[in-house]
Amino acid sequence: MTPSMIGVAGSRDIERTTHADGIEVQRNREPLGPYPARLTDRLERWAAERPAQTFLAERDGDGWRTIGYAQTLAVVRALAQALLDRGLDAERGVAILSDNGIDHALLGLAAQYAGIPYAPVSPSYSLVSKDYEKLRSVLGTFGPGLVYADDAARFDAAVSAVVPPEIELVVSHSPGTRTNTTLFASLLETTPGAALERAHAAVGLDTIAKVLFTSGTTGMPKGVTCTQRMMCSNSQAFGQMFPFVQARPPVLLDWLPWNHTFGGNQNFNVTLYYGGTLYINDGKPTPALIERTRRNMRDVSPTMYFDVPKGFEYVVGFLREDPELRKRFYDRLELIKYAGAGMSPLLWDDLQSFARETTGKLVLISTSLGSTETGPMALVAPFLADGPGHVGVPIPGVEVKLVPSGSKKELRLRGPSITEGYWRAPDLTANAFDEEGYYKIGDALRHVDPEDPSQGFLFDGRISEDFKLDTGTWVSVGPLRQRVLAHFAPLFADGVISGESRAQLALLAFPDLASCRELATDVAPGASAAEVFESPALREALHAKLSALAQTSTGSATRVERLIVLVEPPSLDAGEITDKGSLNTRAILTRREPLVQEAHADRPPDHVIDVRKSSVSP
Repeated sequence: MTPSMIGVAGSRDIERTTHADGIEVQRNREPLGPYPARLTDRLERWAAERPAQTFLAERDGDGWRTIGYAQTLAVVRALAQALLDRGLDAERGVAILSDNGIDHALLGLAAQYAGIPYAPVSPSYSLVSKDYEKLRSVLGTFGPGLVYADDAARFDAAVSAVVPPEIELVVSHSPGTRTNTTLFASLLETTPGAALERAHAAVGLDTIAKVLFTSGTTGMPKGVTCTQRMMCSNSQAFGQMFPFVQARPPVLLDWLPWNHTFGGNQNFNVTLYYGGTLYINDGKPTPALIERTRRNMRDVSPTMYFDVPKGFEYVVGFLREDPELRKRFYDRLELIKYAGAGMSPLLWDDLQSFARETTGKLVLISTSLGSTETGPMALVAPFLADGPGHVGVPIPGVEVKLVPSGSKKELRLRGPSITEGYWRAPDLTANAFDEEGYYKIGDALRHVDPEDPSQGFLFDGRISEDFKLDTGTWVSVGPLRQRVLAHFAPLFADGVISGESRAQLALLAFPDLASCRELATDVAPGASAAEVFESPALREALHAKLSALAQTSTGSATRVERLIVLVEPPSLDAGEITDKGSLNTRAILTRREPLVQEAHADRPPDHVIDVRKSSVSP
């Protein structure tokens, strides 16, 4: 079967123009439909049309705490008035430090309702970081007039270190001893008045709704401004590319964080835009929290399920073990969508195999391409292909420009769902757009079929990732890294490719301890991580896999010859990992420069696995 359609959702009717300089412009011929001036207009609509329907649900002991649309609107209006009473405005907004939760959502919607920007901040900046530098940078840039944390005790250290005492702290639980602290429940006692009506009427398409701080490849997080136009147009385009959400209100079980665009600007907004129900999953794809996801899956039959590939690995394990859970998962499932990383073909095949076995048919598995700056969805695959990798076609309303860049095509984007810039950073904003107003996302694409634009694109890595070997040969890092990690799966959780101006390529890999332990048959079951990674049996197995990978390479630009297993995990404080869990390659290679030197030494030390050696024994 070719990557053509098995089933079709949205439009793939693409208009393409190619200029004499090689620049190509594409747009979807389906026009973007009308959308409201404010996302909260949809809250008012559903509160009137389906007042008792559950909008949000979060785990509460053995059951769920729920809130319906009418109650949500009433609470949001009370909170919005409370924010106005505190003098908050377009310059002094609300910073939210906590994980996803109903109170978090209500406060964010209240800020939107009153035209006050809010910034959901990665909880890891408060709870994982030791120096709080990213939290300090975010709050310093955003300049909040109010800070919210669900539990004062959990966030006490971070708040004490970073939040000035004159800024009010609102908490849902454990108020603590900080003097300028208010309980969330007390805000609900506020009565909406004329000031709220005036503020709400002034909210329009160009009003900044939220600021999402995203970690770049260097420096501190930068604040992406998200206007009402950006969010509403992107949700409208989602429904045109996946029209079944317009026919039946979506039901989601989702953990993806609201401080990240996938969870906060796609999943949450789409649920509200189409009058659906969002069950907030308190599980995450980590060994410590994944069992919560299994528990929640037993309660909820979603119509759409979104996750990163690591999360789907756990989900597939649950589906394999439990036929009843499998039946519940696929019962009314219309869409599986992954993002954040490439999905392996084996994982894709497992999801489809279980779908066919359970329902007698395939399920639509899709992905999209975008970023915090693009709403997030700029391109999407509105069709069921025969495997992963397709990032699809332009969504309605978004123009795609492809600019030749060496052997690649650099992607640039323009449309109503593209950000207008960065919060209080005019220089960053100016540098982010070209002379025609296209956002320079930094990704590269290649055509599935150069003669047929309806077939869409494949991701071709990041322009800034690529480098040359000492021979002058270009290395396309993104696709290579995906291929290498897929080859070693599930032994490595992640990794980076090095080799700029070197004679060969090397992989610096962050291991999956449980998977590596299974191959370390010569150490005791309770051996330490260090003992596992020093295991001769494991190292021989890694050498064999590295040799097998090298045999499939087509030349020096795809041949990884060296391998180092990084025992120390990536550091958030050192900038090696972003708040959404992706690696900062440049920071890793810089911080671990001594290991990079060893990986590429003429005579690498014994802990470097070298494909040229017949074994890994000293």
